[in-house]
Amino acid sequence: MGTSDATSKLSRRAWPVRDARSLGRALRDYRVAAGLTQAQLSSIIGVDRSYLSELEGGKETEQLRRLFAAFKALELKLYLQKESGEPD
Repeated sequence: MGTSDATSKLSRRAWPVRDARSLGRALRDYRVAAGLTQAQLSSIIGVDRSYLSELEGGKETEQLRRLFAAFKALELKLYLQKESGEPD
């Protein structure tokens, strides 16, 4: 599947995010579909490439742990979807 195929597929789906690991997978897939390297995206958003790598790798920070705990306590589900995508 080429980058444009991957981008098209990702723009049509809502990605469930349940924890730091699934957030990292989503970030990586959307970054790759956008044709960006970690270095390029980290430069765009103003963070070190190593930080982006840790996020994509699913490293759980205290802030993320608390955020996902709040979602769970409130029985919320989080989904990521490209702004241009249509809901499933």
